[in-house]
Amino acid sequence: MENIDFKGRVAIVTGAGQGIGRMYALELGRRGAKVVVNDLGVSLAGAGSDDSAADKVVQEIVTAGGEAIANHDSVATMKGGQHIVQTALDTYGRVDILINNAGIVRDKSFMKMTEEDWDMVINVHLKGAFCVTQPAVLAMKENGYGRIVFTASTSGLYGNFGQTNYGAAKMGLVGIMNTLTLEVSKYDIKINTIAPTAWSRMTADIFPPEFEDKMNPQFNEPMALYLCSQENTVTGQIFTTGAGWYGRTAIVSGDGLCLGNAKRAISVEEIRDNFEKISDMENKREHESALGMFEYMGPLLS
Repeated sequence: MENIDFKGRVAIVTGAGQGIGRMYALELGRRGAKVVVNDLGVSLAGAGSDDSAADKVVQEIVTAGGEAIANHDSVATMKGGQHIVQTALDTYGRVDILINNAGIVRDKSFMKMTEEDWDMVINVHLKGAFCVTQPAVLAMKENGYGRIVFTASTSGLYGNFGQTNYGAAKMGLVGIMNTLTLEVSKYDIKINTIAPTAWSRMTADIFPPEFEDKMNPQFNEPMALYLCSQENTVTGQIFTTGAGWYGRTAIVSGDGLCLGNAKRAISVEEIRDNFEKISDMENKREHESALGMFEYMGPLLS
């Protein structure tokens, strides 16, 4: 079996100073990629900064015989995102891979959450993905090739107590992927999303202590790297991982029910009386874009 390698490829990994991001960067370096290790070195809540987080990972890659450079910009501004990508262009001449991994948490119940708690998390996760991905896509378009991975979370896909800000940001990334995939597919830019589950400083207060060994961050790395490889041909998909389990997650719709004739008004009572059929998911299906919903409306629109 031929090994997957990234020789000749240039990769950017945000939030790569520790945890899962560090795993991504190290393995990309081991497999031949030239890696831009981005990390501002902030606390879990987004405070302070420490250049040594990214610098240490770069040193690990270089010591192992790879090539890497550190970047200490914040992903949460356009200036920072552009400089992260420019670091790759100035140092290695191109950008082939982007893993949007940077993140913070400010967990509080919805009724106690402050505007700052909301803005900080949205800025790093959601705005940050925009700020780095836009300049990266522009560079990838020039080369006619690219692989991008967004980092979602089961907190967004399914919910988790005290993480409305985090969950909203993570589901927002799915929305970016769904639309951006349609805009850039003709340039051989594949964009997918991973929802990793691992023991880290973000989850230490969530998982019981006995899960630490079983929820090794490394278990998430193979899926992310496969999605970044030239061998991967899928785009616009979500994959959930954890403890060695890997599965695809999808947004689906049931058959639903056509009411009226697309001319007369529909009453609230008609929804009540047909709610079970409207909610039925037995014949669930995926759609490649929002236009796919017209498939269900066909009888009313013809």
